[in-house]
Amino acid sequence: LAEAGRRFGDHKLLVGFALVALAAPAFADRGPSKEEAQAISTTLTAEGFKSWNKVEYDPDGGIWKVDDARKISGKTYDVQLNRNFQVIKKDGD
Repeated sequence: LAEAGRRFGDHKLLVGFALVALAAPAFADRGPSKEEAQAISTTLTAEGFKSWNKVEYDPDGGIWKVDDARKISGKTYDVQLNRNFQVIKKDGD
């Protein structure tokens, strides 16, 4: 009987872990709001970029990722901005 009770207890623990895992929110990258898009555009334009493709916010790193930002010269970069919309990294393609 003690063995059966212990097995049942282990089972309850496993079910508890499963419920916690399902309840934990999964944060995914997201696109900018209208206001965020304007701030990103202002920063990128001031940095000499004329166009860019996908813009996503990475909540894990707290950064904005901008794919294929193209300078007036034609050179493209992947750009990262911090939460305050300041450029923190540029990787040339």
